[in-house]
Amino acid sequence: MIESVSVSALVESAQMADDGEAQKSRELILMLLGESLQPFSRFQFTPGHITCTGLVLSPDARRVLLVHHRRLDRWLLPGGHVELEDVDIWDTARREVIEETGAHLAPDGRPALISLDVHGIPPRRSEPYHLHHDLVFFFRAIQDTFEVSEECRAVAWCAPEEFDRYAVPGNVRRAWARVSTKGYS
Repeated sequence: MIESVSVSALVESAQMADDGEAQKSRELILMLLGESLQPFSRFQFTPGHITCTGLVLSPDARRVLLVHHRRLDRWLLPGGHVELEDVDIWDTARREVIEETGAHLAPDGRPALISLDVHGIPPRRSEPYHLHHDLVFFFRAIQDTFEVSEECRAVAWCAPEEFDRYAVPGNVRRAWARVSTKGYS
């Protein structure tokens, strides 16, 4: 079972000084982890809950794996909610990447936390508008192959020069910039 204390320590250690948006998200995530009784519950809507995402670099280190999210109708990084079987917080990101894309990830152990992003999720059926307090982890694919899950309309490898074509959001662009300049590739 994932503990708030260990996730707080990970988030506190994250170096996001070059990204004002990620720094603001860091403070909001730490507040959620410190104040909430159930920060990992997908049913906690006020002020929201922790989610995890994976930035997956292609084997040639030139492209990022994107999913066209069915509900949000946007190209995003694969990710989602924490589940009870997730032992460590980065297991959530790894599981979600594999579930949504079928990507073959390098068995790197503990992936790097490369970004933080708090963003709004529109209401639907039984869920009100709420915030996802998202931790973004770095993974490397060992193959170019992928599959499209029911959660996605499409999956694609996207090079930075195609970001405008895919309308890649700013948080993904900043995470890519961090990966490409910090020597992860």
